[in-house]
Amino acid sequence: MWEQLLNSGKRLVAPSRRARLYHIGRVSIFAIFVAIVGVGVAATSATAERELVVVAFGDSLTAGYGLPASDAFPVRLETALRKAGVRVRVINSGVSGETTAGGRARLDWVLSDMPDAVIVELGANDALRGIDPAEAAGNLNAILEKLKKRNVRVLLAGMLAPPNLGERYAKAFNSIYPDLAAAHDVMLYPFFLDGVAAEPHLNQPDGMHPNADGVAVIVERIGPYVKRLLNSE
Repeated sequence: MWEQLLNSGKRLVAPSRRARLYHIGRVSIFAIFVAIVGVGVAATSATAERELVVVAFGDSLTAGYGLPASDAFPVRLETALRKAGVRVRVINSGVSGETTAGGRARLDWVLSDMPDAVIVELGANDALRGIDPAEAAGNLNAILEKLKKRNVRVLLAGMLAPPNLGERYAKAFNSIYPDLAAAHDVMLYPFFLDGVAAEPHLNQPDGMHPNADGVAVIVERIGPYVKRLLNSE
């Protein structure tokens, strides 16, 4: 009798072929789901940990004229951002003597670094040479348009005209940066040399280029803008 009952029980609990296939199907679907979720989490983690690339695109103020390479603005900015917990690499794309026209001409080369963000610091040499503000504005406008098409985040660093060029020139030149920032909806840092210009102890003997202490002031003031830029979508 026990044998009959056991055999009967086996028949009762033995899964049918359809049930086995259903079970296998559920296991397979679950395994696929786990794999997909795992890949998604890994991709999200990789994106979160990915090193961001910032190009400091400018003239001698960016390049670090008259300074050791370790004291140039891009190097000091990268150091400050990393200390603040930002995984970033800041590329020095500054060229001494560069004008807005020169920057416009080499923008494609700059974009070959595939930056996540670009700090545009151009225009000081245009003002020193008395170049028509409309020409400088046209060049900067073209630069911003191309960066926008490439979906690159931008921080536009403003510049002020030297007072010896007169009020009319200064008014036209100084308005370039806020006007373009508003037109292209990009972040504006009003004056790259804020807190440094006309401060002898923060500048080199030429009175125009910041010394190491001056660069430290620039980095301290512009740093929060760069952090917000990198956190923006």
